[in-house]
Amino acid sequence: MLKIILIVIVVLIAALLAFAATRPSNFRVQRKTSIKAPPEKIFPLIADFHNWTSWSPWEKKDPALKRTYSGAPSGKGAIYAWEGNRNVGSGRMEITEAPAPSKILIQLDFIKPFEGHNVADFTLQPEGGATTVTWDMQGPLAFVAKVFGIFVSMDKMIGNDFETGLANLKAVAEK
Repeated sequence: MLKIILIVIVVLIAALLAFAATRPSNFRVQRKTSIKAPPEKIFPLIADFHNWTSWSPWEKKDPALKRTYSGAPSGKGAIYAWEGNRNVGSGRMEITEAPAPSKILIQLDFIKPFEGHNVADFTLQPEGGATTVTWDMQGPLAFVAKVFGIFVSMDKMIGNDFETGLANLKAVAEK
């Protein structure tokens, strides 16, 4: 009987791993909001990492978060590194493009709790008296992340933080 149980467990694990292997090798999470402010008012809140403390959803998850700023003061070449608790981990962001006031492209490198190399993209599109802000992140998925993704939606997990961050950004920009 024990032998049959072990065979069933091995077959289930093999099936799970085989299914994970068929999953996409990349992910993308995107959220949008409309902010009643011009792009020129919103852009500096994103392009200057010093301003992220006022709206980023991860800033409040670790009150003891250690931040390091280097490179350019804002825009292309600005660098922000962080070390935090298990809720925020550690990593580094660098702005690689920042054509004002329409787009900010960020290379995002996570170190902990898991290594990951992604690209975040903020676009600001004026529409009447408001601006549509789109926050997009995409990157490769390692095999372990594909297995994890069977049980937990990457879109829901990160998307909720994007929604919180965009709501915070909206509140700050509309003041």
